[in-house]
Amino acid sequence: MEWSKLVPELTVTDFNASLTFYTQVLGFKLAFSRENASGELVFAYLDREGIQLMLEAAPSSWPVAELTKPYGRGIHIQMEWPNVTQLRDTLMQLAYPLYRDIDESWRETGTTLSGAREFLVQDPDGYLLRFSQDLGERAKDLA
Repeated sequence: MEWSKLVPELTVTDFNASLTFYTQVLGFKLAFSRENASGELVFAYLDREGIQLMLEAAPSSWPVAELTKPYGRGIHIQMEWPNVTQLRDTLMQLAYPLYRDIDESWRETGTTLSGAREFLVQDPDGYLLRFSQDLGERAKDLA
């Protein structure tokens, strides 16, 4: 596994529920984990085809403020996904609520438009996750 240069670490209230969501529902693999003195998992480093994130059981090692749900307010985590429709369908079969259903977006990126098919969900602690499938680029209409 190659280490990513930016890896978010998410503080979670129910470590097992979060680990299950990220591994069994989203398909992340456990790269490594750590236990506390009681033998409970309290940290996990996850990877899915180069998308990496860390989970840490609350309370955080570096609390900057009191945690209130939904966590991660003001930020969302975008992940490039090979097939967002398939993932969305999996979540719907599990009756997992979507924050926003699939939409196609074309955004200015200089002199071109970059396209993405994407949808959003919140993880068990409310972190907002955007799953994005690349649609390529097209010329920006200059008229």
